[in-house]
Amino acid sequence: MAVFSSIGKRFCNQALNGSKPSRLHFQSIRTLLLQSASESVKVHRHSDADSGIVQINMERPEAKNALGKDMLRGLLNSFEAISTDPTANVLMICSSVSRVFCAGADLKERLTMNVSEVRATVNSLRSTFTFLEALQIPTIAVIEGAALGGGLEMALSCDLRICGEDAKLALPETGLAVIPGAGGTQRLPRLVGKSIAKELIFTGRKISARDALSIGLINYCTPAGEAYSKALEVARDINQKGPVAIRMAKRAINEGLEVNMASGLDVEEECYEQTLHTNDRLEGLAAFAEKRKPLYKGK
Repeated sequence: MAVFSSIGKRFCNQALNGSKPSRLHFQSIRTLLLQSASESVKVHRHSDADSGIVQINMERPEAKNALGKDMLRGLLNSFEAISTDPTANVLMICSSVSRVFCAGADLKERLTMNVSEVRATVNSLRSTFTFLEALQIPTIAVIEGAALGGGLEMALSCDLRICGEDAKLALPETGLAVIPGAGGTQRLPRLVGKSIAKELIFTGRKISARDALSIGLINYCTPAGEAYSKALEVARDINQKGPVAIRMAKRAINEGLEVNMASGLDVEEECYEQTLHTNDRLEGLAAFAEKRKPLYKGK
């Protein structure tokens, strides 16, 4: 696992520095992913017309997808691999376990830890979800059933959240005499406002998907069992757009919200500039003039 993680971080740094890893490097990452992937985390790359859509499935039914060390390693390794995959345009995070997205921290595992081990584990959760949030491509949490504690914090780190109507969402940590420590106290108020976030965190109460939709916590509430279909519909819509434009739009929004308006407009200008010199921009104009569907290649 450590070998894969270090390689993933190296290629992430290369990407941030503007250099492009070779095809051999990407193949090496995919091979290592297959070799080191957690049994509870599986990566599926869609093909044909849906090529560009990547899906992560959490598969730990005996623990309701609780975030133990093995699952956390699998998630981070998967996020690292996806971050360096130039063919990935959108990510869906799903559960293969009936009636649960993710039950949060593995409390049975947590009982065996001393204070320093708990601290290290929570720090790992926080950094993993920060890595997820920083992915350049759009991310969608597909929620059926329970998304509790760290499970909801992971969903908050995604760009979009789509729920079946029987979903239950909560940050119940104060009931265990701790606080949400993997980003919940920061991401939830930014999404739903300070007052509502305080009430939900102070009480730890579960809310329904319909209530979550009404406060802006999720993007869609579907009939039970149909969240995946809606998420795939949204992913396909995103996948048809210019990949560079989508990445720059995400960057402009995320970075712009953290600064004042004038600085945000500077970020927007910089991101727009990145789209001006792409073949995709010319393809979009040509397709519009010729009244056909554009064929974007992310270049």
